[in-house]
Amino acid sequence: QTGTYRQLFHPEQLITGKEDAANNYARGHYSIGKDKIDMALDRIRKQADACSGLQGFLIFHSFGGGTGSGFTSLLMERLSLDYGKKSKLEFAIYPAPQVSTAVVEPYNSILTTHTTLEHSD
Repeated sequence: QTGTYRQLFHPEQLITGKEDAANNYARGHYSIGKDKIDMALDRIRKQADACSGLQGFLIFHSFGGGTGSGFTSLLMERLSLDYGKKSKLEFAIYPAPQVSTAVVEPYNSILTTHTTLEHSD
């Protein structure tokens, strides 16, 4: 909000907080995710309403971390419910053993792949 690119994003579209999913899929999906999902969907809804012809969503996220795996899978589920057959294209970053920062990254990846498979094009 104070950096060089502060004017790139409108402040009303930023979702900030001190929460951390701690590289834990379940925490990102059920704990932190449950608290933040409605706010995120509200911001998405406002942007979608401003579109004259919404085609779909582009989702960029990591499969290894707790927020990227857990919260994003929850978001994909809810987007499927709220926006039906609108396209949802995922651009995913998979963890690699050579640069892994957490031992649970493979587990997070399996859980989010299982959850998002049916909600992604």
